[in-house]
Amino acid sequence: MNISYSLGMLVADNFKNQGFGKLDANELAAGIADMLAGEPKIPVETAAKIYEDYAQEMGAKQFEQKLAQGQMFMMENEKRAGVTTTATGLQYEIIQAGTGAKPKATDSVLTHYHGTLLDGTVFDSSVRRGEPIEFGVNQVISGWTEALQLMPCGSKWRLFVPFDLAYGERGAGQSIGPYENLIFEVELIAINGIRS
Repeated sequence: MNISYSLGMLVADNFKNQGFGKLDANELAAGIADMLAGEPKIPVETAAKIYEDYAQEMGAKQFEQKLAQGQMFMMENEKRAGVTTTATGLQYEIIQAGTGAKPKATDSVLTHYHGTLLDGTVFDSSVRRGEPIEFGVNQVISGWTEALQLMPCGSKWRLFVPFDLAYGERGAGQSIGPYENLIFEVELIAINGIRS
């Protein structure tokens, strides 16, 4: 076999891995041949737009199930005793009630946290690292920004964050996929360096 066949195999493998497993091989080969000959039947911009539209439609279908699972989880979770749902859809459960001040959006806070996906997969944990983290209240996902301003210092809450108050349709890093609802246990240790 030659380099052309080998490249064809690699390109096809890449397409399959991206979810394009049902492409018309003859049309694909014609597109490659026409482009290599410098005689494409449509402008490159049109081809790019067709690709973008198709990929967007595929992505929406791929994540419909994840969206439905996340919505179902939040609907069932808010029925549990002790769970509060805010106007934005954020849910929280008080594990330990604090008595200190509540931070403002402009404050910095010291927290310990443990973050998981709905299936229990841990994606980040200062608790596991054994080192709390300090950051600005308005420098984190909007679900955290909202929750922190409701929490008295010294509190420990469990947050149930819908995807649109977390990392949205893009996700984050290797562990948090698109449309992912997240669960955090958050302990608010100090506000602007002051413990309760």
